[in-house]
Amino acid sequence: MTNESTNAAAAALPAPRRGRPVGEDLRALAVAAALREGGRAAARRFGLAESTVGEWVRRFRERGHVRPDSMGGRPSQIGRERERILRILAKRPELSLTGLRDALAAEGAVFALSTVHRFLKRHGLDRKTRLARSLVEREGGR
Repeated sequence: MTNESTNAAAAALPAPRRGRPVGEDLRALAVAAALREGGRAAARRFGLAESTVGEWVRRFRERGHVRPDSMGGRPSQIGRERERILRILAKRPELSLTGLRDALAAEGAVFALSTVHRFLKRHGLDRKTRLARSLVEREGGR
């Protein structure tokens, strides 16, 4: 990639937001520029901190890629109850969110309604899908 095309690519990219991960494309361009002309010049061109570009170059040399590390956070508490949720829904696919939340609470697993909703959405278990599956299973069993 020529210096002019790198400058054009850098100008076309939106400025990164502070505290947010930067995409692999911008990282790759910045690392390539840093290896070619130095970290300070690359950081200035792309509007990044010199230490950030230096860290990406170090990671690239160690790992061979510029993919970001995973962000922090903690494992989902409701994820541990996956088997229990699936068992309840297998018996009663017509359950509403509130019904599922209450059934879980009756078994000692208490969660907010929004948590139950996010879990079902994440795993493709919304009510319409469950009802459609149960209907297909009933018709297929005839």
